[in-house]
Amino acid sequence: MAVKLEVKDIKGGSSGEIEVRDDVFGVPEKSALVHQVVVGHLANRRQGTVKTKTRSEVSGGGAKPRPQKHSGRSRQGSTRSPIWVGGGRAFGPGPRNYRKRTPKKMRRLAILSVLSDKVRQGTLVVVDNLDIQDSKTKSMRSVLEALDATGSALVVTNGRNDNVVRASGNLQKVKTLPANVINTLDLINNSSVVMTVDAVRKVEETWGGVYKGERVSDPSEEISSSASSELIEDTNVDVPSEDMGKVEHPVTDLSDEELLKSLVEEIDVEDSGSGVK
Repeated sequence: MAVKLEVKDIKGGSSGEIEVRDDVFGVPEKSALVHQVVVGHLANRRQGTVKTKTRSEVSGGGAKPRPQKHSGRSRQGSTRSPIWVGGGRAFGPGPRNYRKRTPKKMRRLAILSVLSDKVRQGTLVVVDNLDIQDSKTKSMRSVLEALDATGSALVVTNGRNDNVVRASGNLQKVKTLPANVINTLDLINNSSVVMTVDAVRKVEETWGGVYKGERVSDPSEEISSSASSELIEDTNVDVPSEDMGKVEHPVTDLSDEELLKSLVEEIDVEDSGSGVK
């Protein structure tokens, strides 16, 4: 079942709608997967080149600062001990590799999950084109304001568009990317995503067919949800108040002696059934 997205022009007006693949823009939310991929992105950004010097690497400290005995002070062998000012660092950080290897399929599914979530939240804006001829920052700002993308925005085009890149260069909260290199971290960090129609088709061509599970727009989910709701409604049947008086409840008036006799008979029946003598 295809997903329909509204297409706007650079002035914010409607230009119709397009049908997109539900295995790209209709993927269920996978928060744990997205979190794992984002952690991998941030870890791979780290250089891991931090280094502190130990007592053997700090310059100086070759001579014993004072005699071993008869000074009345503690025994010290070097002024570069970690307990001395100017000494080495004990258990300090050293160069290490923070890299996390995330499988390609997980990275692709995380991108599809975030794109689909943007569609459901209404923060994915599709435009017919981004023809900014003058490459001015003012023109790009007016386009984003017309598209209600005033916050942080990720502008995705089909390939590199020099005019869009130049016009967005001085906007601090705007980032431009080609469609074939979008990633989960940039999609998460920006509140809205602006994509051209050609970029949408490029995304479908690149990542279409990766997701094989159920779609959010799958009609079977709606059928199952409606069936379950009907089952719940059937179990919670309320009797109308006007029909309560029609229900017959036989009432018999018993005297005190008859009531006591019936209770004694019930107790005798229970005792005989349990085998108590």
